[in-house]
Amino acid sequence: MQEEIYISVDIECSGRTRPGYYSMLSIGACLVYDISQRFYVELKPLNDNYEPESLAICGLDMEQLKKFGTPPEKAMKKFAEWVKQVSGDKKPVFVAFFAPFDHMFVDWYFATFLGENPFKNAVPCAKSYYMGLMGKTWQESSKSQLIFKTDFPHTHNALDDAIEQADLIRQMMEYQKLIRRP
Repeated sequence: MQEEIYISVDIECSGRTRPGYYSMLSIGACLVYDISQRFYVELKPLNDNYEPESLAICGLDMEQLKKFGTPPEKAMKKFAEWVKQVSGDKKPVFVAFFAPFDHMFVDWYFATFLGENPFKNAVPCAKSYYMGLMGKTWQESSKSQLIFKTDFPHTHNALDDAIEQADLIRQMMEYQKLIRRP
């Protein structure tokens, strides 16, 4: 069986759903077990569609990104190359606190601009992982209710948030190792 490498990924976007209609505006990523291995890019929007709340949360400016953002094809190529470089011969596993959201945008962009997602379908959700690990409900599994704590801030900058969730995910995985029975 191929050894795995866990990569924490976070994105910011111009709308809460519908990749392609709304744009992914930034991607941040780091290794769960080595947060010094980092990736960040801001993307040129696909169009002018946005939800004011989404932009208010992430603080990104659509007009600035139109001028200075990386074209999506180039951004996704750079991300795929980074994933390949940090993974080496290991299987890259995309992890996020609420993976269905972040992965839906990343997967759509990879499919649209590169034709292939280097993570394939290896996409565990840290929130669901915590539910199973601790026997909690969905509502009892928000970040504010976790027994695991981090000193890394949640700023809605994609890289900052990838680092924050990497720390939480690493703690969950270490806890699972402690309680796992042979």
